[in-house]
Amino acid sequence: MSVFKYRAITPNGVIVSNRIEENNRGAVIRKLKRNNLVPIHITEQIALKKRPTKIKKRNIQDIDEIIKNANTSNLAATREKNKETYVQKINNALAKTEKITSRDIVIFTQNFYLLKKANFNNIHALQTIIASTENYYLREILEDILAGVEAGEYMYTTMEYYSDVFPYIYINMIRVGELSGSLTTSLEQAVKYLDESMDINKKLKNILIPNIAQFALLLVMLFVGTLFAIPAIQNLFETVGTTETLPTITLWFKEFVDKVILYWYVPTSIVIGIVVGIILYINTPKGKYSFDYFKYTMPIFGKLIFSIEFSRLIKAMLLNLNNGMRIQEAIEVSKNITKNYVMRSILETSINNILIGQSWIEPFEKSGLPSSMITEMLKIGMQTDLAEMMEKLVEYMEIDINNTMDKIMKVLPQVVYSIVGVVLIFFVLVVLVPCLQVYMGTFLFSAAGF
Repeated sequence: MSVFKYRAITPNGVIVSNRIEENNRGAVIRKLKRNNLVPIHITEQIALKKRPTKIKKRNIQDIDEIIKNANTSNLAATREKNKETYVQKINNALAKTEKITSRDIVIFTQNFYLLKKANFNNIHALQTIIASTENYYLREILEDILAGVEAGEYMYTTMEYYSDVFPYIYINMIRVGELSGSLTTSLEQAVKYLDESMDINKKLKNILIPNIAQFALLLVMLFVGTLFAIPAIQNLFETVGTTETLPTITLWFKEFVDKVILYWYVPTSIVIGIVVGIILYINTPKGKYSFDYFKYTMPIFGKLIFSIEFSRLIKAMLLNLNNGMRIQEAIEVSKNITKNYVMRSILETSINNILIGQSWIEPFEKSGLPSSMITEMLKIGMQTDLAEMMEKLVEYMEIDINNTMDKIMKVLPQVVYSIVGVVLIFFVLVVLVPCLQVYMGTFLFSAAGF
């Protein structure tokens, strides 16, 4: 079936527009007429290039669900607008090959935030952004979100159908904002989240990519040298009849490489078995929980991951509390801000504690993940003003996260350099030392009987 975009007139003289799935144009016309609509303009949407994670459009609706109106006086102008020049057609064709990048999502969020700050409603803001969006795929998705909003749905319900485009955390930030009535504030947090994510990814790439490239190059040189240079040096020693031998570590590593090549299926099976076993285990509830707990406790990055997710949770709860929600409702709405099973289980326990009259902070305290300073601040907030204390807690955690990031940026290069350094030393001992033996020519003396 194909997707058709149409405009039609209702019996009351109102122009409506939407998209519909049918086999051909004739079927569209017949369906419109059965619903007492007179077709004005029908265009078949060009089929998008198939993408593995592409999700079917959420808001392609039946005729009886259409509620959006248009002004009949704009009919002539709309017809003229639909006539594209050849240059526009070429530009549109090129635009259809673009992918949606993180930068596209950042720009959309920034623009949407600015329009909401200027008191635009959601429909007007989306229409304004769609008109200026050049990326074809993103424009199609935004039109689908707009159709959902026009039909009375929340934005996040349509975004959930495009989880390959919008990050999970991002969707739930929008969800918290819409349900709490603080979408503008939530969008501001989403912009900050996207900017911070891009900044962190950029820093990590600058550190990891060059060193990973060096590491890979050293491994290639190590194995190539062992497979080709070392046998050549051995043949040279045997030819001239020298009594000198290659270093012990070189002979050991060459024997190891020869066995790996001869019995390649053994290490390959072991590696594949380990990888498959880990993947299958992680996909079980217990394995997922264990893996998520490891994320919070792993060396170097564990504390940072937990602090970032906990900070987002507190910000989401603060939004809800400021809009009149009780603490239980605030936790219930905010818990979807994370997918981590450990955090979700702590939050579920917190909700249960509230129902039986106990402290919702106790599960966090027992988990040992947040610092004592954080739990004490929350306890004091429960006795005084929780919202005000949460604002101070967010400020405290942002400073702590920045300090942790600074430490990681200092420690991570040293760790990576150490690993690359060990491989480099091993390469020197295994490959370069025998090459230096040949270069110095000392083996010729023993070959001549000196």
